Amino acid sequence: MKQLFLLSQISKKAFVVTFCLLLFPNALPSARATNSEDVNGVAEQELILAQATPTTQTPKKTDSVKSEETTDAADASTTANASTTANAKGLATYNLEFNRSPIVGNRMRLRGIYSEARLGFTRPRGWKIDSGTGTVQALIRFQHSPSLYASRSNLTVLVNGRSVGSTPLNRKQSQVGQLLVNIPPNILQEYNELTVVGQQNNSPECSDPNSPDLWTEILPDSKITFKYQRQPLALNFSRYPFPIFDDLGLETNKIAYLQPSQASASWLTAAGRFQAALGRLADFRPIETSMVSSVASVKDGERLVIIGTPSEQPALAELKDLPLKIAGGQVLDSSNNPVPNERGVLILASSKKEGGAPVLIVTGNSAKAVEKASRFLSQPDLRKMGTGQVVYVDQIKETTTPGARQWPRHLPETNSFKLGDLRTAVNNERFKDVTVQGAGAPAVDIDFRALPDDRFVRGSSMNLVYSYGPQVNPRTSAVQVFLDGNFIGGARLTNESGESRKSLKVDLPANLVKPDSKLQVFFRMNAREAFDKQKCQFPSDQQLTGTVHEDTSFDLKRETSVQLPDLNLLKFGYPFAAPQDLSKTAIVMPQNPSATDMLTMLEFSERLGRLSKSDSVKLDVYTQENIPETVRKEDNLVAIGTREKFPLPDALKTSGFNLSQQFTRGTAQASVVTPQDTQGMIKQVISPWNNQRVVLALTAQTETGLERVRQVLNQDPWFFQLKQDTVLISSDKKDPAPYDPDAFQLAFFEDSPSVSRVEDTSPLSKISRLIQDNWLLLIVGILGSSLLLFGIVQLYLKRLNTEEKG
Repeated sequence: MKQLFLLSQISKKAFVVTFCLLLFPNALPSARATNSEDVNGVAEQELILAQATPTTQTPKKTDSVKSEETTDAADASTTANASTTANAKGLATYNLEFNRSPIVGNRMRLRGIYSEARLGFTRPRGWKIDSGTGTVQALIRFQHSPSLYASRSNLTVLVNGRSVGSTPLNRKQSQVGQLLVNIPPNILQEYNELTVVGQQNNSPECSDPNSPDLWTEILPDSKITFKYQRQPLALNFSRYPFPIFDDLGLETNKIAYLQPSQASASWLTAAGRFQAALGRLADFRPIETSMVSSVASVKDGERLVIIGTPSEQPALAELKDLPLKIAGGQVLDSSNNPVPNERGVLILASSKKEGGAPVLIVTGNSAKAVEKASRFLSQPDLRKMGTGQVVYVDQIKETTTPGARQWPRHLPETNSFKLGDLRTAVNNERFKDVTVQGAGAPAVDIDFRALPDDRFVRGSSMNLVYSYGPQVNPRTSAVQVFLDGNFIGGARLTNESGESRKSLKVDLPANLVKPDSKLQVFFRMNAREAFDKQKCQFPSDQQLTGTVHEDTSFDLKRETSVQLPDLNLLKFGYPFAAPQDLSKTAIVMPQNPSATDMLTMLEFSERLGRLSKSDSVKLDVYTQENIPETVRKEDNLVAIGTREKFPLPDALKTSGFNLSQQFTRGTAQASVVTPQDTQGMIKQVISPWNNQRVVLALTAQTETGLERVRQVLNQDPWFFQLKQDTVLISSDKKDPAPYDPDAFQLAFFEDSPSVSRVEDTSPLSKISRLIQDNWLLLIVGILGSSLLLFGIVQLYLKRLNTEEKG
């Protein structure tokens, strides 16, 4: 069982939050480091995780699972990664660079008399780091204010709370300095924290903590360097998903699928579900997926996944040293008898006897058996039962499909709930009382993600239950509530003796609550004593505390109402992740899909896995000719393929922008020919078979264009830009860098000829929404009604006057 540890300065939760910031900066826009102000001045306490870049230097009773134990000896991959070179001692070198973190960007500043900046990093499971000096080093490059007093200013580096090096801040005219420190390998654990501490003074006697001259910049090209050897990988399902996926890895996890002889619907479904489950395991961590035509094509550092029966995957018979025999197109058990057709088989192996890539085999003697084995890996509770190198899967009970609005990472379905009913996005634990401390206390962050189809109306409120300690200055202390950076309420902290469980009602503006919203509660606490510059005395602030209680309650006024198509909602998985087990989503492929088609399917499946959370994956994949009519009418569909092989051409016939003919683009206003069309297209339209469902088209004129679509689905900085209903994707580079702002050019269109509103509202709400959406018509209606009434009155008065004269 994996052992966890708890550092005195940082928790695993804080580490994971910073890692999320690296890979999902748009998904967690407000989860950033908080600038805090302590008794000695402003201290920017930043939690940073930089993504490493390799560089080259010279169950229930109904569940029945049998495990077959084999020898623990596993083939080792002891050679260095292809992106590194081995030195004289056979060690590979890896650089973990600070500038991969969006928090660092181009600046990482220490301010005030005392300030800290922190960086979390992991120690990969497959690395063996020798205990010798210099195997792990940190190179800190910095610049500092020329006003710093050298004898009273220094920079110190700590790892897991232990000091590993220090240097005075004595550079002239802000010249660049650097500090190279050795990190003892024996202090490294699975999760680690590097802290850079700046002690800064601009006076020999007393420095003003608010002086702008107290600063030091940690340059973004700072790095941590590892020298390591790859350890033998134990092939055991008790450690799954390792070694196929390493959640402690610093490198991108590379998954290679062995292309089957014939990509049937059953193979596509099993692969799609496995990739979606892998996306859930990865969460914010990057995955690079590829297809290979043979086992020999697997590159160093890749993990091979083979899905399918022996007839679909003839290469299975060519693998040596498997714990089970494969002969005659069948999987044989340890007694050399064919495995029953209804039994799924999972095998962990190696592509070669020495230095081979880890191989995961999902197989069986029938398509049903393969599907059963794939389902075992996609259900978290079941896969914990696996052990050894071989697992037989006999029975798996069908899981219950959750409700369409049961989204664990979002607000509950009920309109009245407490803060304790919400779960944190990091470790899925229920929210508990949170206490902050100090004059510059960080915010209490609350994920307040509305369901994508929520429509809020006026009247929603939050009843904040909070406490604060004594010794606050009532003139300058307050509690404040922000929603996505917008101030929505607050109150003064008026009692010098502190108060317990005080309430504050805050209105929640209907137009501000979104599927990625975040509430922040700030305690602005100042001590009663002030800074005495003459005596150089700083007021103590450690007695200042503020607490947000878990019985803080919410009363929401909302209804179900959303207009489709809208690619902006795809960023949250809607409507394809409703319900969260993906049971109402079907992917449709060409009859003979190409490698690019299959990779695009895997990429979209992985993205849905990242955006959803459930105990199972029920995503289905069909080919063009075998999609059932019930699925076509009842499910949300994702169609993948180039124009010539697009599997659902009828879905785009009446759409606005479409690829109607070879290299021809057409809309209602114009038709053009583009002979060099290498753009990809993502388009969402209302399903022609059900106006409450949508069809998402991932298409292009060429394979190159479809590859552009796949790349955008893979890279968060680009995927989270999607909006409107049509996106055209182009790039002048073959392999665009994910952090290159010029890697892709996205053009957005809003030209769907038909829209649909999915709603569950009262007639009064519908009339109110209609008026709000068409307020100009309301004005015209009022004026028209007034003129009509005026005409009627005039006609009546004229007739009355005529009768009187007569």
